[in-house]
Amino acid sequence: MPFFRGGKFHRTDIWREGKWLDLWSVVHFLSGVSLGLGFSFFKFGTVSSVIIVFLLLVAYEMWEAMVQIEETPQNRTMDVVVGMVSFLPTFFFVTPMLSKTDVMISFVLILMWNITLAAIGWYESRKATDLERKLRADIEKRRARFIAARERRKANRLKSQ
Repeated sequence: MPFFRGGKFHRTDIWREGKWLDLWSVVHFLSGVSLGLGFSFFKFGTVSSVIIVFLLLVAYEMWEAMVQIEETPQNRTMDVVVGMVSFLPTFFFVTPMLSKTDVMISFVLILMWNITLAAIGWYESRKATDLERKLRADIEKRRARFIAARERRKANRLKSQ
């Protein structure tokens, strides 16, 4: 049964949230690369670009918390760190070496890969949520049947006395 004591559901799929890093870290890595490539087209300046991207990554983690995606604090922090660790070298070292056309092509390809992985992850997470809901409903039905059977036995015992 994929439940811990206290009724906490234990996901076993590859998209489950990890304590520090998980498969979602790849999505955050690709997001940082996409932002690094994309921000090379804006002329915000270096410091402004770094601050804006950092705030975007933090805002995304805040949104995840608001929609109640369960993650450890370490994982939330690492999601931002992974995004920044991939953004910084892309923005400072990769994009200056590429032509605008190469940056645009790279941006589109990496963004498509990022969106595809995120969509697969969301789909799998949705399946896990549906499984949890189904298992909880089944447990509740079994519990209700158990209680009803116990009550019947108790009533039969009282009748026979």
